[in-house]
Amino acid sequence: MPALDERKVSRWIKSVAADYGFSIGNINYIFCSDERELAVNREFLGHDYYTDVITFDYSTASTLNGDIFISLDTVQSNAEMVGATFEQELLRILIHGVLHLTGQGDKTPETKVQMTEKEEKALTKWV
Repeated sequence: MPALDERKVSRWIKSVAADYGFSIGNINYIFCSDERELAVNREFLGHDYYTDVITFDYSTASTLNGDIFISLDTVQSNAEMVGATFEQELLRILIHGVLHLTGQGDKTPETKVQMTEKEEKALTKWV
């Protein structure tokens, strides 16, 4: 498990969700290896590639609920690639999953830019 202050992370996620008009219900983070993430991607999404985060959305109208699978292997390699610390990249991916639950996509070049902007805005709230 990553060494994060769970209370601080919870307050932060609640604050970001509130920015989008949502409260937090039950969000489960499943930290795993690249191989487990690939297996989930294949089994449930039919995708045959590695990824850093997979979000399953069970939200209701105003309450965010979901399972967020995070590959710690990919978080580490992404951190090295962009010159960030593991914690910085992990925080980005934690909130990336939450942003998916709020309805933010990232499948097109335009929505990827929007997602990155929203991640950056959320990260400014991390104190």
